[in-house]
Formats: sequence, structure tokens, C-alpha cells
Amino acid sequence: MSKSLRSRFKELVEISFWRYKKLKEGELTNEHYKTFYTDYFDLKDEFYDDKIVLDIGCGPRGSLEWADMTKERYGLDPLTDKYLKLGANKHKMKYVNAYSENIPFEDNYFDVICSFNSLDHVESIDKTVSEIKRVLKKGGLFLLIVDVHPYPTPTEPQSIKWDFIQKYFPDFKILTEHRYKNSELGKIYVNARNKHMAEESDKSGLLVCKIQKGE
Repeated sequence: MSKSLRSRFKELVEISFWRYKKLKEGELTNEHYKTFYTDYFDLKDEFYDDKIVLDIGCGPRGSLEWADMTKERYGLDPLTDKYLKLGANKHKMKYVNAYSENIPFEDNYFDVICSFNSLDHVESIDKTVSEIKRVLKKGGLFLLIVDVHPYPTPTEPQSIKWDFIQKYFPDFKILTEHRYKNSELGKIYVNARNKHMAEESDKSGLLVCKIQKGE
């Protein structure tokens, strides 16, 4: 997939953010991730036994480093080559340098696909959703945490709405769906933990879903 000017700018902003984080923190830690893949979605550690897992827009921290029980674990991100220079080369999970619009795996490959704070960053939501459906196994889970906002931004070009699942995944079974307020601007994981329920009138917030592909 060729990069648009918008994508080039967005990726420059994102890698600059992570370089700043690396400079500030020294080491990019990942201890906070595990709970969001397990307890937060009412999943036990053993659920992931021998599973094949994909994290879309994984970032450089090692989001799946906790998941030693999996059969395979991949982080997909177009910036992974740069992430390796920030310390990701030390991780046990595998990084895949690719866009979500063209996931380089065969059909029905993954048991679990996750997208935390990334789906509104993609170039094409239609192509990304199509790819998620293609590479997820029948009966597989898609875990989603995404900002809802009425207007696109330079780094979040996709304006996700509250009806995202109903619009793009009508053929999936909704296991859980929550709509939360953005009580702290720009802190998606803090807002996810706070779980302050959004009002019907809220135009922005946080959408948290666990859905399952049909058998």
C-alpha cells in the first residue's frame, strides 16, 4: 500500500511521539497491557492457550509480551522497523511491518484480533474492516477500544461513531458493548478504566466492544 501525504504526516507525528516517550522514560514498559487483553474483557489467561493473536496498531511497547501461552503473537504496524530501534527488537512477540488495509496473512488465520487506540488512525476503515473479517477465524474474537469523535483529525483521520459495530460488523455477534465518556482528554486507557458511562447526547467518548465472528 502506497502512502498518502496524510499517512506520511501522521506517521511522522506518531514516531516523534514514541521517540519522545523513549527519551522521557528510558525504557518503554508494557506491564499495563495484560489486564486489557484479559480481565477487562472478562477473559482468563488460559483463554489464550495455544491461540494465534494479532494486535493491530501495536506500538513499540510490546503489547503482547505477557502472552507466553499463545501459539503465535503478532503486532501489526507500519512503523515497526522504527520501533525495533526503540527497543522492540528485544521483545518475544513478532512485529509485522504492514498496514491494516493489507494484512499479510492467509484467510481465517487468527483466533483473536485486537485494536486498542488504533482503528481511528487507519487510512481506510472499509479496507481495514474487510481485512479483519478475512483473517479472523470463524468463532474468533475481535476486541476493540477506540475513541469516538465527530470530526477527523490529522492523526485520527477516521471519525468513528457510536454505531460503528452495527454499521461495519452486522454479521458478528456482540458479546459486550460499552460506551464511556472521555473524562480525561487524550488518555484512552485512563478513560477505559474509569468506565464513566456516556450520555445519549455525547458526540465523543470511548467505544469498547468484544464481538465474535459467526461459525
